[in-house]
Amino acid sequence: MSTNEITVTAEKGTSLWEDAWIKLRKNRMALIGLGLLLSLCVISLLTPWIAPYGYEEQNLLMGATPPSAEHWLGTDIFGRDMLTRIMWGGRVSLMVGFIAPAVALAIGVIYGAVAGYIGGRVDMVMMRLVDILYALPFMIFIILLMVVFGRNLLLLFFAIGAVEWLTMARIVRGQVMSLRKQEFVEAAHSLGLSQWIIIRRHIIPNTLGPVIVYTTLTIPSVMLLEAFLSFLGLGIQPPQSSWGLLINYGVETMEEYPWLLIFPGVALSLTLFALNFLGDGLRDALDPRTSKD
Repeated sequence: MSTNEITVTAEKGTSLWEDAWIKLRKNRMALIGLGLLLSLCVISLLTPWIAPYGYEEQNLLMGATPPSAEHWLGTDIFGRDMLTRIMWGGRVSLMVGFIAPAVALAIGVIYGAVAGYIGGRVDMVMMRLVDILYALPFMIFIILLMVVFGRNLLLLFFAIGAVEWLTMARIVRGQVMSLRKQEFVEAAHSLGLSQWIIIRRHIIPNTLGPVIVYTTLTIPSVMLLEAFLSFLGLGIQPPQSSWGLLINYGVETMEEYPWLLIFPGVALSLTLFALNFLGDGLRDALDPRTSKD
């Protein structure tokens, strides 16, 4: 009697992150944005070793000169090489662009998820606290931090993130309130899962799409906020630089020396384009409702 060996293979499911990476690789614009962003990060990290000049090096006799073979992006009014200043400025701008939204993301997602999922009086008290914090002028909060703890670059990043989480919390709360009555949440309840496990495994992953998109929009606003604080004397101080600070200087001399505005603006614009492309791709890739599993 001949027997045919039957092999039953079960399809192995993929996790949310594995499935997201598979979908992200199919999005060409998202990959271009990711590659551009990684390139900017690598250049910023290697700036101390690859920058053509020191960031404090200046030539007052040269002054502001247009792009040339010696200075590819020209020099500013103090004779400082613009390529070097943009590279050093990228280190500060990208740091504040990633650290501050990360702080806002961590606080806002957890706070909003807990408020939206528990609901009732807990939600009312938590969101009234958010309303009170919205009413406070955040600039005074940052100024007080600078006065109490001194001018610290890392503290500045955390202070910006600490005032940017409020909108994140509201977005996550709204998403969670629409999800907590869904069938998969009730099924998790019936299995006896704790509230924290339900929030962490089922609620938060389903809110990642809007959260990622908002985060990519927060990064440029955080960079501009850092530039504003530096303009007031509370942020980056010369001879250090950031893209926002360079753009502020460029605006003041735009008619006489347009390259002082154009090149930092191009660097910031490329970063914003990369973040927008990557954010759109991540929004689609991290949406569990489009998952094949």
